[in-house]
Amino acid sequence: MIRVMTADDHPIVRAGLAAVIGEESDLAFVGEAGDGAQAVALFRAQRPDVTLMDLRMPVLDGVGAIKAIRSEFPDARIVALTTYEGDTDIHRALEAGAVGYLLKEMLPTAVIDAIRAVHRGQRVIPPVVAGRLAEYTPRVELTEREREILEYVARGFSNKDVARAIGRTDETVKIHLKSVFAKLGAADRTEAVTVALQRGIIHLD
Repeated sequence: MIRVMTADDHPIVRAGLAAVIGEESDLAFVGEAGDGAQAVALFRAQRPDVTLMDLRMPVLDGVGAIKAIRSEFPDARIVALTTYEGDTDIHRALEAGAVGYLLKEMLPTAVIDAIRAVHRGQRVIPPVVAGRLAEYTPRVELTEREREILEYVARGFSNKDVARAIGRTDETVKIHLKSVFAKLGAADRTEAVTVALQRGIIHLD
């Protein structure tokens, strides 16, 4: 039996996954977590063979949970199962230690196939996910400060508002934004925010 646990902050999603997994004779559903911190604690208690991990969760997000689990259990097999399809999201999850990346819109059969493949020691990167990574090469890296400023801009903050929020001058904010525009190939604030949201560099939720 392949022992599977899930981590997702939506009860309906967790219930659906439990039902799908429960229908398979070679899979055993061993527990569910509603946030990243619970996921780490549940993993310690259950030591599942495969974990399905959402990336957007309270307390501790999925990337943080993956890192925490893999640091304690290096052989943990974790598959990201999320609505996030930006190349930056994918890179973050894989770098944290995920061995697969699935989108929630995929059919249940794809999730079941992925569980079995990961249990066999394979990595699972579906064509749509691989295509997303290939679409944006080379990879763009914003600094923490640049990402912070862009998130404020995405929320409608003016340069003065951003400067006040981060405790810096207007000129400093302008310099950071100029760097962001260059890295993202954007002509202005609106385009920069649009590109960053599409690629998962920032999120508004």
